[in-house]
Amino acid sequence: MTEKLQWGGIPDVPPPKNPFRDTLLVYGALALIIIVVSWLTGGSVGRAAVIAIFFFVVASGWTLWRFRTKARAAAAEAAKNEGPE
Repeated sequence: MTEKLQWGGIPDVPPPKNPFRDTLLVYGALALIIIVVSWLTGGSVGRAAVIAIFFFVVASGWTLWRFRTKARAAAAEAAKNEGPE
């Protein structure tokens, strides 16, 4: 017997219109934080910029791949459910 936990107080929020864009903005902010922390701690800003760019590219690529995988799975499930009746 499994029951879904009801935490309450959390409204049903619709998904964002542009989830990939929103994700890119978050990754950009995190990359900027990498550079700022390096600058504040006296580290090499150039090296931090290279690491931040690498982080942004890898994280964005991973997210794009996951969004595409989920979209393909949803399309396959929809096609499966619409099969011959």
